[in-house]
Amino acid sequence: MTAPKRKARANGEGTIYQRKDGRWEAAGYVLAADGSQKRVRVYGTTRKNAADKLAEKITDSNRGLPVATADSTVGDYLTYWLNGVVVHRLRENTHTRYATCIRLYLKPGLGTKKLARLTARDVRTFLDRLRTTCQCCAQGLDIIHKRCCAIGECCIKVLSALTVTYVHSVLKSALEHAVREDELPRNIARNVKAVAPRSRRFQPLTAAEARQFLQAARADRLHAMYELALRTGLRKGELLGLCWEDLDLDTGTASIRRSLQRTRTGGLTTLPTKTRASERRIALPTECVQSLKNHRERQEEERSGIGAGWRDRGLVFTTPTGGPLDPANVTRRFRGLLDRAELRRIRFHDLRHSTATLLLEQGVDLVVIKELLGHTHIGVTAGVYAHVRLRLQRQAINTLGDALGTDNDAPEDPPAAAVVR
Repeated sequence: MTAPKRKARANGEGTIYQRKDGRWEAAGYVLAADGSQKRVRVYGTTRKNAADKLAEKITDSNRGLPVATADSTVGDYLTYWLNGVVVHRLRENTHTRYATCIRLYLKPGLGTKKLARLTARDVRTFLDRLRTTCQCCAQGLDIIHKRCCAIGECCIKVLSALTVTYVHSVLKSALEHAVREDELPRNIARNVKAVAPRSRRFQPLTAAEARQFLQAARADRLHAMYELALRTGLRKGELLGLCWEDLDLDTGTASIRRSLQRTRTGGLTTLPTKTRASERRIALPTECVQSLKNHRERQEEERSGIGAGWRDRGLVFTTPTGGPLDPANVTRRFRGLLDRAELRRIRFHDLRHSTATLLLEQGVDLVVIKELLGHTHIGVTAGVYAHVRLRLQRQAINTLGDALGTDNDAPEDPPAAAVVR
């Protein structure tokens, strides 16, 4: 009996065959990150699955997009991942942070190693080196600025635990994509346990400080913005991206749809909110409604005074000529306001933390705070505000002490049928 003829490969299809483990492997030549033609292998559960994956890579290659190959170095793969994948999925500022992390740490530390041969030990050794190596020396800054190791006086400027964790997370994300594309069988960076950094301690305003801040802000041109930030917990970008069409001052509501940020290529740019959960509708406090009405009247006066020179973009909070406010300028202005109010220096973002903390102190449910702040999961809210102030702890302990009191005026036991939730 004659053996059945093997199916002929289509032109440009590459080599496709079934492995001993049952999977199908397809291989062909594509454009690599270094500009050369290299052989790439992909795997699938069926012949068609493997062929489709290879065809996708060959299509990208024909369009001039570099494709990661099995013998790529970690540096080449990170370049491909950053410019071919991340750039289409993340915000520009996030892409910039990833690029900086790859340029300063990942490529110098792991860039020359073969992607397929990278081990958990390599990653662990690399992260340990980041924790202990002076970055002035590692990046050659000592030679440029004639300091540190160049003059024999090392400043021991090592990375913080938070930065090391961030570098590790970027590497894990890149390798996870390599696993999804069948370039790697597993993500070995996940096998390396990172040292958990200490949570950043923020110092929210107390109720007395918050009142002092609002009192000092009354004379400021952006009083309505500061009041809205403290009473609703909106992010700085959400405040600066707020348009009059987003507000309904008759019903006292605001729709949060966008955020204003400065990007490297676009300058001041309006972007979608941080996450889908951040796009929300919130109730405005009565005080905010009134301050926004006053702010609108003042803005109309500014518009009339400038006339044709007014740059109208429909924004609520603008420069005196109607243009968008630069986030960095808002930060500087905020620091000046704190100094005038004789308050300690905090970040603008700590107004958001102050909102949540003060609401917690008033006994507001965590779910309500989550919706107001626009967190994706309630676990985020609970995790960020896991701290409980000493006064709240004391109140809780005193409440328990009252319940366990021995005097005759102590409250009676609850009925047996009562359920505590």
